[in-house]
Amino acid sequence: MMTGANKRQRPRALRVILALVAGVMFAGFFALGTWQVSRLQWKLALIERVNQRVHAAPVAAPAKAEWPKLNAEADDYRRVQLSGVLLDGATTQVLASLERGIGYWVVTPLCTADGIVLINRGFIEAGVGGWKPQPAPQMAAADACAAASGPTVTFSGLLRMSEKAGRLRANEPDRNYWYTRDVLAIAQARGLGDGTAVAPYFVDADAPTARAAGAVAGVQPIGGLTVISFVNNHLVYAITWYALALMVAAAVVWVVRDARKQKS
Repeated sequence: MMTGANKRQRPRALRVILALVAGVMFAGFFALGTWQVSRLQWKLALIERVNQRVHAAPVAAPAKAEWPKLNAEADDYRRVQLSGVLLDGATTQVLASLERGIGYWVVTPLCTADGIVLINRGFIEAGVGGWKPQPAPQMAAADACAAASGPTVTFSGLLRMSEKAGRLRANEPDRNYWYTRDVLAIAQARGLGDGTAVAPYFVDADAPTARAAGAVAGVQPIGGLTVISFVNNHLVYAITWYALALMVAAAVVWVVRDARKQKS
């Protein structure tokens, strides 16, 4: 038979457990909100750095010795300039969806003094010209550049780190279907080696230098259309987590007050 002391002990133990659970939940929600505030500050600083890079004067593209040290946070969207000879026969079209419509980024290897750098020469709307670049013959990067013929052209634009393959739509090199500008994958598909002679970045050419480089199979790509967009929902997330923490605290206060009313 349960005594009065046992009856009081059971609710008290339950209240202790609930209080611990509530404390853990409050601490967790509050920590998540604080982390989102930290992420918000980081994101705003990143956006400011990118804005400064985009509007800065162009500098020389990173030399080969700098390639291993490049990273997105420090180097993405730097305005650079470089010169070389285009390998038009190894041009790749990468699917793009812009406000202008559905089309392709035109990516052509550029032979420079340091090696090959992929140049995004701009956007061509789907159906314009009806061109579809074919896979280039397999050859080493050095052989490709040695056999390259054409004038030296100069590009200025934004340095972009190689894009990762998409989760929903993977690149299909054998079918010449490309959804991301994956530098290494494109270089391998075009027979430009294993990547050691190819820069780990590509350059989004600006409008003037894209026009100066000329058309591709009779169609002029439109340069300078880099999409610069950063998802920044950290403030909303922070408010959400802090609101949940406040709700837990309010629930605890309500339970404590209700328990006191019942005793009185």
